[in-house]
Amino acid sequence: MDDRWSEVPPRLQERLLEIVDLTDAFCDQRLDDEYKEICRKMAVMLCRTEASVAGGKPASWASGIVYSAGWVNFLSDPSREPHLRSEEIAQGFGVSMATMQAKSKVIRESLGLVPFHPEYSLPRLAENNPLIWIVEINGMQVDLRHAPRQWQVKAFEEGLIPYVPADREGRPEE
Repeated sequence: MDDRWSEVPPRLQERLLEIVDLTDAFCDQRLDDEYKEICRKMAVMLCRTEASVAGGKPASWASGIVYSAGWVNFLSDPSREPHLRSEEIAQGFGVSMATMQAKSKVIRESLGLVPFHPEYSLPRLAENNPLIWIVEINGMQVDLRHAPRQWQVKAFEEGLIPYVPADREGRPEE
């Protein structure tokens, strides 16, 4: 368990473990470690919001979490790797499509998910995710990937971006 788990109400901690055991096993078998981490983060945040996770089967919530993580990161897009159809996720958890989609709707609404959501995007997609890099400075939208390094460092230190783009290998010094 990491520090985020301690913020889950005690009455939901066992439920969280049940859900995470299922999402971890699915991600280990069908996806990858990046998806596993995103699913864990979603499960923790979902339990922190107390979005009805106490009711229903853990497999229903687990399928909804994986489906939601895939929705944010375009898992159903055949040009991406890994790639899964929604039917494969539902089958993997032994739930119906309707159940999985209903849980996903609750999850998306509870966590305010959108495609490419900065908190739940796969790290490997960060470079090309505009929602991560565009911030408002003095009323103007600025893409920090193209901003001066000192702006990038300040944004990184404030937790607004995942890394300093100017420090990435292969980037010219500014």
